[in-house]
Amino acid sequence: MIKHNEMVKALAKNGGEILQELKPSDCHNLHMCMGLAGEVGEAVDVVKKSIFYRKPLDREHMIEELGDVEFYLEGLRQGLGITREETITGNIKKLGARYEGFNYSDDAAKLRADKS
Repeated sequence: MIKHNEMVKALAKNGGEILQELKPSDCHNLHMCMGLAGEVGEAVDVVKKSIFYRKPLDREHMIEELGDVEFYLEGLRQGLGITREETITGNIKKLGARYEGFNYSDDAAKLRADKS
């Protein structure tokens, strides 16, 4: 049986190859995705402090972090040529298929009818 570290070494794409293949648009999209992940993490931290430490929710900080999330989302959409309207329409379509009449239920959430 192969050792995990050997498997990773064999399967991980070479960084030099990745660098050679990069286009400016790849760098932009990666920047936007990394920024988005970081800002979502910061928003999670605001909620965590409110829930687990029983602190009042820092609304101003949350507004700031959600604004940053919006920034990176819009930058990513622009980089991919996707409009905000397309994402909203797609989300409505997906959730409409998942939740009949847009009524939430745990059963519908588990069934995920939009995925079949």
